[in-house]
Amino acid sequence: MTSPDQPQTDTRPSGEKHPLGQVAPALIGFTDDVLFGQVWERGNISPKERSLVTVACLVTSGNVDQLDYHLRRAQSNGATQDELVEAITHLAFYAGWPKAMAAMAAAKRVFGE
Repeated sequence: MTSPDQPQTDTRPSGEKHPLGQVAPALIGFTDDVLFGQVWERGNISPKERSLVTVACLVTSGNVDQLDYHLRRAQSNGATQDELVEAITHLAFYAGWPKAMAAMAAAKRVFGE
């Protein structure tokens, strides 16, 4: 595990190795270079805090497709299972019960690995 002050190294496939790389190389390039290369590397908030914000955004918007990856990344960035479960539980009251239940199903899947 990386320290809270050090960003987690992204091990996702990049470029043509990414499942969408041949279909949308520019999107994957922006993901690698801008999102993970620049945005995630910025200071002022820790990688753990950045992960918690990202998980919260995915839960509140109902975008659970990317939640598995970001829950794993959050754990690599120092968030505990208890913290992630508590965040999702808290969001049930602000984002809606169905979104929280879908997110909790993803969390259960990830934590069971």
